[in-house]
Amino acid sequence: MQPSAVPELAHTHTRPIHWLATATAVAGVVALSSLFQPGAATAAQSPAPETRSAPANVTAPDPATVEFPIECGPVKAVVEKKASGDLDGDGTPETVAVVHCDSPMGTPPDGVYVLTRGRDGGAPRVVATLLDPEDGTTVSDFAVRDGAVTATLLGYSSSDVPRCCPDVHSDAKWRWRNGAFVRSAPAGARSV
Repeated sequence: MQPSAVPELAHTHTRPIHWLATATAVAGVVALSSLFQPGAATAAQSPAPETRSAPANVTAPDPATVEFPIECGPVKAVVEKKASGDLDGDGTPETVAVVHCDSPMGTPPDGVYVLTRGRDGGAPRVVATLLDPEDGTTVSDFAVRDGAVTATLLGYSSSDVPRCCPDVHSDAKWRWRNGAFVRSAPAGARSV
């Protein structure tokens, strides 16, 4: 038998003391890192509309009782998603509904509508169209938070793109300002 050309090295054989030393070193690093935390974020955000408490008997409008301004021909309009919140700061909740035609084939485009009711508790009605179905866009993600409506929109770059496979992705945000809903892209939004 021929001896190895590489001499036996003491550090190549692990012993319990090596594991103990490694564990101690890792624990020390973790303990020290918990002492050094980043400072608080300082980015300024635009203020949301001032909201007032709604009277206890005021409920958000029910989209099931509303006729939406969408042409569906022989099929009916379907409320795909809904969310409620006080969007204009008047203390009364509005409902935002994502609606499309109940098509047996394909992916029908969505409309996004804001519903409200009068202070007297009248019937709910559509007061704003945030996204018109004529735009040919569908909504994949949707929320009402902090006085704003946010949505992820899927669309098509041209009429050559199959209707099954949207190739444009964008994020949109609507907020009530000066008597109207203003659309913007949320921070960090991107298109594909």
